[in-house]
Amino acid sequence: MDGARRDRYHRLGQWTDDTLLDRWDRSVAAYGDREFISDDQGGRYTYREMDQLAGRTAAVLRRYSIGAGDVVTFQITPRCAFAAVTLACFKLGAVAVPLGMCFEQKELNALLAFLDSRLHLSMAYYRDKERVSMLKGATAGLPLLNGTILVGGSCPGEDSSFPLLESLWQEALSPPPCHRGHGDDLAVILCTSGTSGATRGSKAVMFTHNNIIFSEDGFNRELGLTEEDAIFMPAPLNHATGFHHGLISPMLRGGRVVLQERFHCAQAVRQMNDERCTYSMGATPFIYDLVARLDESGEELPWLRFYVSGGAPLPEELVKRAYQNHNILVCECYGSTESVPHVFVRPKDALQVMGRWAGQTMDGVEVRIVDKDHNPVPPNVIGEEASRGPNVFVGYWKRPDLTRQALDDQGWYYSGDLCIMDEAGNIKVVGRKKDIIIRGGENLNTNEINDELEGCPGVTDHAVIGMPDSRLGERICAFVVCRPQAPAPTKDSVIAYLKAKHVPKRHWPERLERIDAIPRTDSGKVKKHLLAQELERRMAAGEEGV
Repeated sequence: MDGARRDRYHRLGQWTDDTLLDRWDRSVAAYGDREFISDDQGGRYTYREMDQLAGRTAAVLRRYSIGAGDVVTFQITPRCAFAAVTLACFKLGAVAVPLGMCFEQKELNALLAFLDSRLHLSMAYYRDKERVSMLKGATAGLPLLNGTILVGGSCPGEDSSFPLLESLWQEALSPPPCHRGHGDDLAVILCTSGTSGATRGSKAVMFTHNNIIFSEDGFNRELGLTEEDAIFMPAPLNHATGFHHGLISPMLRGGRVVLQERFHCAQAVRQMNDERCTYSMGATPFIYDLVARLDESGEELPWLRFYVSGGAPLPEELVKRAYQNHNILVCECYGSTESVPHVFVRPKDALQVMGRWAGQTMDGVEVRIVDKDHNPVPPNVIGEEASRGPNVFVGYWKRPDLTRQALDDQGWYYSGDLCIMDEAGNIKVVGRKKDIIIRGGENLNTNEINDELEGCPGVTDHAVIGMPDSRLGERICAFVVCRPQAPAPTKDSVIAYLKAKHVPKRHWPERLERIDAIPRTDSGKVKKHLLAQELERRMAAGEEGV
């Protein structure tokens, strides 16, 4: 970042010397006896109790020689331990890097090496599957890694390869002195949904304390949130939605966080009512399922005022049903990991907008829609969305080349999303320049999925596109050209091939279509718009795929 822009943000008071630790300490002083966080595993802590737990966690991290500037990676599901580790990093001045549970041995090993991880913490089990044997391979051969700690239960057969965080908490470790850094210090790295440490260039998004504080103070202000509000957060905390809006936003204002480790609709309704949650946020499928559940069961969510939805288009009919049937305002939001959701439909405007727009820009953030040469286009003309402001990330970890492609010298971040903006500043997302499928809020790279299809028996050519879906926004559709005199591929045979290659399930096609030839330009690029038109025709005709 250039010094002039940094100085401007400080001069305007948008950035300060405060760190996230400074803000946490103030919340503990002001709201110490108020509840801060609870989860569906039985965890429940006030601000003061969590501060004490974070202090013990910092002592554990210090035992592994973690100090200011060191990278601490962790794979922890939505539970109170996630907050304790994050706050411990803030206390030590370490860089917190939460990772998705989807990363396993090969990808995880490459990612830990790329990130220069000094300590890794991981769930001992995930969805009833033990992770210890995988972690042994994933953490091997990493000279910078000082150790690995398990969370949430010991490993099978009392294997003592890795210590257990919950056991280390019980030791009489004195909390180390807190590191008092500066608001411009690197605080957090979030890896984008499409990050793959083993294959393509990783996008590890760097945030300073000031980036995050500005973003979440603005989020609280724009949505009218106070210390009386409690968020129900069913989304993973390693993404911007869960980390920024689910954890940091309440922390800054003395609010309350209610976590669900894995989204189950019936349990979610009970938990929100038991905890009197006043709002929630996540991908569109969550609110889609919640409204369907309430419609079918006759249950209600009397405390829930609104739901902020992102990651997929928001159908107007869903907004109507949520409010007319259950008095819940559904508000769309838009943003990215690099420029954390900065466009919102405010609750007061939800019934007027009705899903037609993603909202208006947060105060202090600039947005413009530009052409291929990055020149602004007139209102209501499609172009690429660019944003600039104190919330925008400061670069990709160890990838100055990617940083230069996405972030220009004037501080504009070019999202790759195609949008329109009207004269009133309303913004609507109409497509994506990037080859990305947004499935339930997760970004999936079609090129990576397509590469994984290479060599599939019975297939001579193939291409992957997004398939519209009312619940998830999009699903994965693969078009294949059949090899002559070979058994015709089916979805089951393609999935069997990918499974044998250990391709992650989230990359498996959910619909397979045979086609005589993949349409391409003269330069060989796939004409995906023609495939989308053909898929639309087949779906309209009631065809099911193969």
